[in-house]
Amino acid sequence: MFTAQVKHSKLGGVLRVTSGNFLEMFDFFLFGFYATAISRTFFPASSEFASLMLTFGAFGAGFLMRPLGAIFLGAYIDRVGRRKGLIVTLGCMAVGTVLIAFVPGYATIGMLAPILVLIGRLFQGFSAGVELGGVSVYLAEMATPGHKGFYVSWQSGSQQLSIMAAAVIGYGLNTWMAPARVADWGWRIPFFIGCLIVPLIFFIRRTLQETDEFLARKHRPDAREMVRSMVENWGIVLAGMLLVVMTTISFYLITVYTPTFGSRVLNLSTKSSLIVTFCIGASNLFWLPVMGALSDRIGRRPILVTFTILTILTVYPALTWLVSAPTFTRMLLVELWLSFLYGSYNGAMIVALTEVMPVDIRTVGFSLAYSLATALFGGFTPAVSTWLIRMTGDKGAPGFWMIFGAICGLIGTLVLYGRKAETRQISSENRP
Repeated sequence: MFTAQVKHSKLGGVLRVTSGNFLEMFDFFLFGFYATAISRTFFPASSEFASLMLTFGAFGAGFLMRPLGAIFLGAYIDRVGRRKGLIVTLGCMAVGTVLIAFVPGYATIGMLAPILVLIGRLFQGFSAGVELGGVSVYLAEMATPGHKGFYVSWQSGSQQLSIMAAAVIGYGLNTWMAPARVADWGWRIPFFIGCLIVPLIFFIRRTLQETDEFLARKHRPDAREMVRSMVENWGIVLAGMLLVVMTTISFYLITVYTPTFGSRVLNLSTKSSLIVTFCIGASNLFWLPVMGALSDRIGRRPILVTFTILTILTVYPALTWLVSAPTFTRMLLVELWLSFLYGSYNGAMIVALTEVMPVDIRTVGFSLAYSLATALFGGFTPAVSTWLIRMTGDKGAPGFWMIFGAICGLIGTLVLYGRKAETRQISSENRP
């Protein structure tokens, strides 16, 4: 009896649905952290800068597949159900993980190596296009009244756990292996670990229960109805995309790009960068549910406006202070501040995006808004940051990119919550 109760508890549902998010971000973070080793293995070029840019280009290319995944897999989830759709996305994600882990290097199979790695990233991007949306919608629909913000925040929370796990594994590798061995083949070990946990996550997701809200819907829209609804609500999707730009740029700047920024730009040790990254994941994991719960009490708009403005005013000065005399302590303090800005904003933003989308296209609308923002802006954050530093000679220049994201988030917030009636309508859905 006790086992059955645990299996069907709210906590169990949260853990089962977010498990795929863990795998997705685990692989994405590893690709960013081991970018230098991956560039030498798969993308050798005339210079280290060119090789690294090719690698970050392949990293960003996966995000270009997200809108397609959002449209096709999102429509599938809205049509047949949350549970079945999330199992399909996990299958696509696993293909990309296996390819990147096992493909031989350029020195062994030539041009086929970068092509296969790129295909792996495209598979991951296609599945990720709807993974976040599918999980967020599932959590919103299973949440208890008045607690949607808290429940939905665990979609992002699971990603922070994956970042912390990847950082711990990376720290262990750099402790137990010589740097040359890590660069040669040791960087593949975390990807192998990712492959090993795929069967476990498949088993976990198969135990998911369909949400009561979806089962209660008597009408399931067909493809034509979904297209018509998307066209009618294109303004909401576009404004939602602006909301996400702030989140996706901030996230990839403070997590995926941090190890490269710390070691290659600030000349700090790899271990120091990994410790900072672990702390960022822990900080994000704290602020996301706290601010998600706070948004349940005071509304989404006040939090979104406050933290976009704080970002605009403080990001560049903070990074300038860091790069003027880079130390481990300064990097940790600055990154923790950026984590506070990101976690606070995102804790309210994710649930807000589930609320503004019409119910018949809730998954596809959310996923398209999120994937467009990531494909056009967030996914290329490591590449843009690298380019900005090289073009300007200013090591704090990535701050301008994050400020741009905050401006987009502020505009999206003002558009979606511009009229008092709309604000009351959206906020009231999550009041006790």
